[in-house]
Amino acid sequence: MNIKLKFSLVAAMVTVLFVSSCSKTESYSDLLKKEQKASNWFLAQQTVCNDIPADSVFITGPDAPYYKMDDDGYIYMQVVKANAPKDRDIPETGDQVYFTFTRWNVDAMYSSNTLDIAGEGNQENFITPIVDTYFIFNNYSVSSSTTYGSGMQLPVSYLGYNSEVNILLKSYYGFSSENTTCIPYKVNVRYFKAEY
Repeated sequence: MNIKLKFSLVAAMVTVLFVSSCSKTESYSDLLKKEQKASNWFLAQQTVCNDIPADSVFITGPDAPYYKMDDDGYIYMQVVKANAPKDRDIPETGDQVYFTFTRWNVDAMYSSNTLDIAGEGNQENFITPIVDTYFIFNNYSVSSSTTYGSGMQLPVSYLGYNSEVNILLKSYYGFSSENTTCIPYKVNVRYFKAEY
């Protein structure tokens, strides 16, 4: 093999390695765009309401719309089950709120183009709450609240205990350990009052 051919092959290999290493790292901005794209895909398959009902009378059920819960669109809520507004037992600041959840990776759904994908969570027991999964309502100075992110607390502030929701939760309001992963999740959450 002559020297020019060897040099050309080495230069080509270095170029391929450089290009492939650059494409493997995505910037945070790229990850956010990817999260937005997956979220938009999910919402395009749902009925979406851009306003929260003034009287807090949400449409409920498995076909209920997803309500945009914040101005930036970080969280959308579908109410599966809720008490009538006059019967709602809303937690007060400092109350311990127990919950069960199952969540599905919306980015994985988008990549596979299906809503039928396995979820993970702690809903093995649907009758009573899992005693280790709770947050302190409106107190983000304790790890039990920050671990799950502010998005998990928002629905109970509208619907109270004994409610069930599906939420589209973007990473900004999601689990604190995953804030920088930019993966949106669909989360089914059920809220329970602490029994003393």
